Amino acid sequence: MKKLVVSVLSIVWAVLSFYPVLYMLFESLRTQQTYLTGTPWLPPTRIYLGNFSSVLEEGFFRYFLNSIIVAVLTLIILLLCAVLGSYAFVRMKSKGTERVFTLFLSGLAIPVQAAIIPLYAIVEKMGLYNTLWAIILPSAAFALPLSILILVNFVRDIPTELYEAMILEGVGEWGLLLRLTIPLARPAVTAVVIYNFVQVWNNFLFPLVMTESPNLQTLPLALEHFQGQYTMNVPAILASVLLSAVPLIAAYIVARRQLLAGLTAGFSR
Repeated sequence: MKKLVVSVLSIVWAVLSFYPVLYMLFESLRTQQTYLTGTPWLPPTRIYLGNFSSVLEEGFFRYFLNSIIVAVLTLIILLLCAVLGSYAFVRMKSKGTERVFTLFLSGLAIPVQAAIIPLYAIVEKMGLYNTLWAIILPSAAFALPLSILILVNFVRDIPTELYEAMILEGVGEWGLLLRLTIPLARPAVTAVVIYNFVQVWNNFLFPLVMTESPNLQTLPLALEHFQGQYTMNVPAILASVLLSAVPLIAAYIVARRQLLAGLTAGFSR
């Protein structure tokens, strides 16, 4: 009986969680007239793809490309800093590294909204305002503390004997990092990539504050303009939202197991 109740509640929770995505799909396939007169929880009787073509004609691919550039470059910078930093914090055991590690973790207590004004001033003085780098660099910086925390907890689980065995074979620090640490920490690295990809892709504040050119807008900021452009044309707005969510859904489906393994690494002890 208990298993039956748990199963029923799980199914109900799954339906409630998936319904918003299903609702967006149904409504994006309706015309404006059928949206106002149709039943929201039922699929449209006649599929209409004009909403998607309208969104694509309004420069969706340009905003999509900007989001891809920002996300990819942010992840490259983030991984370089986080992987090297976590390896150093685990391998170089001293009071200095512990203090630096604590300093990095203190960044978790700083909300982005509290630092946006000084961050804007720094970006302006560096001459990066109204460029994609004004989004990329702050995004990587604010994602670094949590990424290092995840990677450090995973790298610490790698047995010291493996390092010692490879050192006896004449492997240097770069070899230990590339041939041992990174392959064994792949679930944590995947978790960092997926989690921060979602955060950067959905970031609205940095594109809003750090850019002003329409050609540099990313999808979250561009969706706001789609909403203003179509006013009450809800099916067109939902079509743009659905298209922008496709990379996020695909990323989660591909690497969901590695994401859960990496996020829970080191916290079960």
